[in-house]
Amino acid sequence: MAELELRELYKTYYKNRKPVEAVKNFSLTCKDGEFVALLGPSGCGKSTTLRMIAGLEVITAGQILIGGRVINNLPPKDRGVGLAFENYALYPPLTVYENIAFNLRARGVKQEEIDRQVKHIAEVLRIKDLLNTKPGALSGGQKQRVNIARAIVRRAEVLLLDEPLSHLDGKMRQQMRTEIKRLHIDFKNTTVLVTHDQLEAMALADRIAIMKDGLLQQYGTPLEVYNHPLNEFVAGFIGEPPMNLFTVNVEAGDGEKQFRFKETDIHFKVPDRYRELVREGQSYRLGIRPNDVKVVVGEGQYSLALKVAVFENLGEERRIMIRLNGSPMIIVMQERYRLAPGDIVHVYFDPERTHLFNLVDGTRIQ
Repeated sequence: MAELELRELYKTYYKNRKPVEAVKNFSLTCKDGEFVALLGPSGCGKSTTLRMIAGLEVITAGQILIGGRVINNLPPKDRGVGLAFENYALYPPLTVYENIAFNLRARGVKQEEIDRQVKHIAEVLRIKDLLNTKPGALSGGQKQRVNIARAIVRRAEVLLLDEPLSHLDGKMRQQMRTEIKRLHIDFKNTTVLVTHDQLEAMALADRIAIMKDGLLQQYGTPLEVYNHPLNEFVAGFIGEPPMNLFTVNVEAGDGEKQFRFKETDIHFKVPDRYRELVREGQSYRLGIRPNDVKVVVGEGQYSLALKVAVFENLGEERRIMIRLNGSPMIIVMQERYRLAPGDIVHVYFDPERTHLFNLVDGTRIQ
């Protein structure tokens, strides 16, 4: 295994003779044996970054190092990487055995060793009984296991996974997430996963690199990006359901600063942690996660009386949707309340679980 380091990577395309920067000044380090997810919406540059690591895209500027060795100009086969694509990329005429063995044969590995390695990885991935089957007869989950087996059997220093679960249904995705996590624990490959699914990234990765418009927004552990998002984009992207975000104005009231939701009469005391950071007459973006909003009995300085718009009973949890001047607020609760649209509930904001962002550039204030 080896450490992967990206130093100030840039990738520029030309569209209609105009430059388009797909990746800009991107730097991070994936430690030896670490599992890192590149996460972001479509078009953010995550797959382009992975393809530059694999050698399938030419780097415009910057450096890629694996084990301290610069690999910018090396062909893909000499980079020490294994790549599993989202579309499986299996050879239809070949059996599962031959698909897994293909790269080993290309490297001149002896047949006895090929046989040993293929059977070992097939047993680990629970596809040993499929070795004589051709890809056309496999399910989506089975194809993805073969796809991952081909990448792992190369004993690559860095394993690259390009949205490997995107073609699977919900139940199979969950099963394959567990399989990939188990494989990482067993093989301890330095692994980079590209995904647009934040639940996938949170479940699998040791650290997550969140991207937007080719730029790295935040790099940290799942708990760091969830509990301490550096900007409004990360706050809204991480979490299911996503963080509730509202524009609030700071006003004077009852001798203390108040947050008033934009274009409403709904207001509450500015939490002590923000008192010296906000100014009267200024507007900010206030965030709170659905799990941190509580339905309570009675009023308080951080509770609001609001009308239920939608109530969903999902079995293990219940979700309430409330509209604040057209902006939805989602509440997730475990209590077995039964509510209906139009009911009035008292909602409590835990002041220590709120997040405040600059209205202009979205950066975190605290």
